[in-house]
Amino acid sequence: MNPLITLAVFPVIFLGELPDKTMFASLVLATRGKASHVWLGAAGAFVVHVVIATTIGVALFHIVPKRVLEGIIAAMFLFGAFFAWREGNKDEDHLAQEEASKHGVMATAFIVVFLAEWGDLTQILTANLAARYHSPLSVGIGSTLALWSVAAIAVASGKTLIRHINVATIRKFTAGVLVLLAAYSVWEIFR
Repeated sequence: MNPLITLAVFPVIFLGELPDKTMFASLVLATRGKASHVWLGAAGAFVVHVVIATTIGVALFHIVPKRVLEGIIAAMFLFGAFFAWREGNKDEDHLAQEEASKHGVMATAFIVVFLAEWGDLTQILTANLAARYHSPLSVGIGSTLALWSVAAIAVASGKTLIRHINVATIRKFTAGVLVLLAAYSVWEIFR
């Protein structure tokens, strides 16, 4: 393990992930459940992706067509948009009483982030950096810490947002964001 490589990788991955769809998905998910549960689900998915990227990532990108991955991601975002819109139409009393289960929120965050990260810029960057530095552990630690940091920022932002705007509005806005993310994934298919 080389701490200098870890320090060099962190800002590259952090900046690559900051404007990413996964950050927005984590932010949106944090409006639906406990922030720590969303973060744990996202963090778990990031760990799996970093392991894949630092070991067999390059090979997988050649096996699974990018268009297929983007299609699956678009479908997941559309499903999430439908669900968020439906939840936003519930009355406020029902929304106030509703509490997502710990495992449900974590599993949803894991699945959304896991699917959204396939072939993502930061996964490709992680694979390339691991190959360049010949230090998968150092790159993996730097990448994981950067991804976890962005997820922490996203879920903290989601929880702050929910204190200032009513839940129904946030869920409807969430649906719109998820539709835009799905459209972006479809655009990536045909690009």
